[in-house]
Amino acid sequence: MTAILTPRPPATRRAERGGFLRTLHAEWTKFRTVRGWVLAMAGALLATIVVGLLGTASPAPGGRGADSASYPKGPGGEAVNDSFYFVHKTLTGDGTLTVPLRSLTGVADTGTGKAAQGAQPWAKAGIIVKESLTQGAPYAAVMATGGHGVRMQYDYTHDTAGPSGKVTRESPRWLRLVRSGDILTGSSSTDGSRWTEVGHAKLPRLARTVQAGLFATSPQAKQETAAGTGFSPAVATGTFGRPALTGGWSQSAWSGTQVGGDAGTSGSYPNTTRGGFTQTDGSGFTVTGAGDIAPVVGGPVMGVGFSVENFLVGTFAGLIVVIAVGAVFITGEYRRGLLRTTMAATPPRERVLGAKALVAGGVAFAIGAVAAAITIPLGERSARGRGFHVFPVTSATEARVMVGTGLLCAAAAVLALGVGALLRRSGTAVALVIASIVLPFLLAASGVLPPGVSEWLLRVTPAAGFAIQQTLPQYAQVLSVYEPSTGYYPLAPWAGLAVLCGYAALAFGLAVVRLRGRDV
Repeated sequence: MTAILTPRPPATRRAERGGFLRTLHAEWTKFRTVRGWVLAMAGALLATIVVGLLGTASPAPGGRGADSASYPKGPGGEAVNDSFYFVHKTLTGDGTLTVPLRSLTGVADTGTGKAAQGAQPWAKAGIIVKESLTQGAPYAAVMATGGHGVRMQYDYTHDTAGPSGKVTRESPRWLRLVRSGDILTGSSSTDGSRWTEVGHAKLPRLARTVQAGLFATSPQAKQETAAGTGFSPAVATGTFGRPALTGGWSQSAWSGTQVGGDAGTSGSYPNTTRGGFTQTDGSGFTVTGAGDIAPVVGGPVMGVGFSVENFLVGTFAGLIVVIAVGAVFITGEYRRGLLRTTMAATPPRERVLGAKALVAGGVAFAIGAVAAAITIPLGERSARGRGFHVFPVTSATEARVMVGTGLLCAAAAVLALGVGALLRRSGTAVALVIASIVLPFLLAASGVLPPGVSEWLLRVTPAAGFAIQQTLPQYAQVLSVYEPSTGYYPLAPWAGLAVLCGYAALAFGLAVVRLRGRDV
């Protein structure tokens, strides 16, 4: 009988693993014993924190106090605008409200002393069921808009399109909202007889007793000027026919309330107008309001406030130092001739470069993540104390930004290491990497370039990695300026970081190929 012997695993694999760990330890020892590199990384941490906090240190305009430093929050915890004029009654249990909307008009203050007539594209007038008069309370509404037809919207972030067309005296629109438990259904009609369902909403745990009725509101008017895009006060006026009610409606008279007490961050009243309602002949209503019922977004309509990424504006300053250290970590050995000794001690050249990348990237990751973890809470506390709003984000989003900032720094360090290995010149490598990451970011964020060019830069250059810090949402139903200069990146956070990582991987791969093929 022939015995079958199982071969032992090659010892070379264990040796290679041990060899890499020894190389990694050697590179880490080399890094931490060079005082200049350690001090430079400490400076990168300090620069990121200080520049970030100084960049958001201005006092709030008008002496706003700390009591104003928070946005209302919707059912999902998102920051919301919830300001509109509301003509309402109490509804207990199920019920239906049907009303003809005869017209939707508006006026905007152009700032030139001459008002502009016409409802803004996202001006709204219609029917709403709202759990309470508190800002951020759950709601569902069916409405006509100034330029986007009939819509069904609920809980601020949800929007469903209905029939298109503007509402005029020659072309009125009938609206209907039906409550059945926690289900609300919105419908519209052009003649009050044939109805089209626009949408429906499920509002879990909606209170049995709610406020319901007619509303009107308008966000600010968007204006293009020689100085750029601006926004000015605007109002909307809805003219309604007689409401038809069925169900558990209160027998009391209709009441009028400016929800939120003012027009909120996304709207304002011109000096010559204010919110209110009048009862017309035949028991109809004319309702005038300003503001918005929608999520808060960034840009000029955000009002007096900061987002998380505002506190991390100093990242670019820290990155400059990280890039310099990452490049010098390899070019310094070329310049002093030490790399020949390193390669003689560790013949697999890619092992040396891999160990250097892990050390440089690991230190840079720690610098970025720690800086973000310190700067964000300090910046939020400081901003709120000075009367600024701070855009709320979930704990998961905040953690993604902190970790992402570390990964941004790590990828930049590896990119600098790879370019340094390819060019073998410190100054040239540092300048090239800074020009590819920091410079496009500064140009795009400052608004000195046309929006299209800025978006292109943040798609195809390593500066796309800054997208990992973005927290501001974008909604089609909210008018704003969605551009890099207002905090919006053309790529999603992880997609933007992937572009930077792709450049770092390419530079590292080319460096390995060159290191294998040429003498050091």
